[in-house]
Amino acid sequence: MSAWISSPFFGIALTILAYWAGVKFQKKTGLVICNNMLVTVVLLIGVLSIFRIPYESYNNGGAIINLMLGPATTCMAVTIYRKRELLKKNWLPVLLGCLAGVVTSVGSILGLCRLFGLDASMTASLLPKSVTSPIAAAVSADHGGIISITVAAVVVTGILGNLTAPFLIRLFRVKDPLAAGLGIGACSHAVGTAKAMELGETEGAMSGLAIGVCGIMTALLALSFELFL
Repeated sequence: MSAWISSPFFGIALTILAYWAGVKFQKKTGLVICNNMLVTVVLLIGVLSIFRIPYESYNNGGAIINLMLGPATTCMAVTIYRKRELLKKNWLPVLLGCLAGVVTSVGSILGLCRLFGLDASMTASLLPKSVTSPIAAAVSADHGGIISITVAAVVVTGILGNLTAPFLIRLFRVKDPLAAGLGIGACSHAVGTAKAMELGETEGAMSGLAIGVCGIMTALLALSFELFL
């Protein structure tokens, strides 16, 4: 049994089963709060805690799944390419929208960290929370952050974006699919983009584009982190 738990196949199989259960549970309940990603995380934590399975054993397979994040994000380029004409016509609003999202995200976290007296390490860990995990982890590590906290912040941000995006779009009466997609991608990266793709092809394409653009902008803005930390 211990050999099976230590095998990479255990982490992979457990993750797939938990996600499958999350999807089924969301469809069964129809509740927004029962988001498949959120249910998956809860199930994984529950199984590891109840059976006292070390995280390191699970991560032997979980890390392999994590490697697929980069290629999966890259595949979003297909939908972006299909909307290239729309992008050409609106390149300036796209850039300004992404810039506004990055400045708002980084600025709000910086302000809150100062308000609550968090140290430089914790601040660096939380600042890149709204970009995709590979970029966020690199930015955090380069500026003395704690990568595990960064990844946790990225996951929580993505799930919150996935849960609240449709409600916020209705609340603020966002009618333009381009604006809706950019907003989702700029705030909640790949997990939010999954929800954007459910809303429409344009929303999904623009959200996928925002992941890359906002990631680059955040990495560049990170160069000046030391001035504020």
